[in-house]
Amino acid sequence: MNLEQIGRKTRRLGVGVALAGGFSLAVAQDGNRIEKLETENSDLKKRLDALEQLAQREGLQPAKDGSKAVSAMSGVTLSGFVQASYFFNSNEPKDKKSDGYLWNTTHNSFSLNKVKLTLASPAAKRSGDEWDAGYRVSMIWGEDAPVLNTGSPSAGFEALREAFVEVNAPVGDGLNIKAGQLISLLNWESGDGGAANPNFSQGYQWYYSGNGPASGVQVGYTFTDWFTANARVQNGLYAGPVDTNNGKAVLASLNFKPVKDLWFNLIGFNESNMAGDTRGGSVIGGYDVTEKLHTGIEIDYFNFGKTGGKSKDLTTFGAWTWYDLTPKVTLAVRADYLEDADGGGIGAPAFRGDPTSKFASSVKATDPDGHIGSLTMTLNWKPVPRIKIQPEIRYDYTSYAGGFDGHKSRVIFGVGVNYLF
Repeated sequence: MNLEQIGRKTRRLGVGVALAGGFSLAVAQDGNRIEKLETENSDLKKRLDALEQLAQREGLQPAKDGSKAVSAMSGVTLSGFVQASYFFNSNEPKDKKSDGYLWNTTHNSFSLNKVKLTLASPAAKRSGDEWDAGYRVSMIWGEDAPVLNTGSPSAGFEALREAFVEVNAPVGDGLNIKAGQLISLLNWESGDGGAANPNFSQGYQWYYSGNGPASGVQVGYTFTDWFTANARVQNGLYAGPVDTNNGKAVLASLNFKPVKDLWFNLIGFNESNMAGDTRGGSVIGGYDVTEKLHTGIEIDYFNFGKTGGKSKDLTTFGAWTWYDLTPKVTLAVRADYLEDADGGGIGAPAFRGDPTSKFASSVKATDPDGHIGSLTMTLNWKPVPRIKIQPEIRYDYTSYAGGFDGHKSRVIFGVGVNYLF
């Protein structure tokens, strides 16, 4: 091997050693960088965890693993409304109470009519494969509460409007079951008054041809998208949450919606007890003539059978129409008429007002005609989505001499305000 070859090999060996040394140094430097990055990432994660825990403690961010109680409340909705009014009775009753009248009853007075709170889970999902459950609880306080809630003398029910457990049983396409304190199947109008209805006050049908909440069990089944059936057994038509006899009331409602703008319910009921049988039926429905023009109807028949005595009949008719003048303004008109020649229906329930009024059943029973009715016009104004202001004028008439604080007719006018949440 000559000197030139030795030189070339020496140079190659030097380059190899240099490259190997450089690679080793690079690997060492990269390892140091990775270790440094891992340390920085670990420190950053610790700082982020600390910030997240602080945000959770301050309520700025929900905890990852909340308690079962918190998780159970996550799907609950809180809703309701506050309702107040001022109304004037043209007869100016001395006791400041409008006889035979249920809403804004205090003459020439500002009234807190209702404060309603509803707690509800998501409704039980209809399914033919799985069980599901939900619940709903509503409480109402205010001047109107005594005629809306259970009316039970038992402690604990004073403010209760409704409270029930709802279950979907996987039968067919899903059988809906409700058990608890249930709102009536009867009547076109809602007991929420102007918060839900086109008129602020209630028509006479809601009270005289309806019934209050009662404890019971209801089953419902949706056969098609246009036909649903409900059947219910409850303590009684007027028993409320606690039964006072062995009789039970049975109610059934067949609910039809043959086309998008039309619906109607056919309702039947029967109750047997020691005082006698009460049976009858109702038709309630509605039709949207156009997007702005809407209508509703209710027809009721009650037969009050008295043990050892003559049965008595009550027939009622009611109609509603309302028109959207603008997106924020609606004009509504209601007319109702109750025929009770033998005093069996209008005279039976108690109501606020002068106890010596001609609406006392002992006085009414002598009236050969026995009718009562009203015509009401209400303007609905929604300046903002949650506010509903309802100026209203109402004309009441009756065949009972002196039925309305010594008169056979009266005019009640004023305004109601609802805040919905």
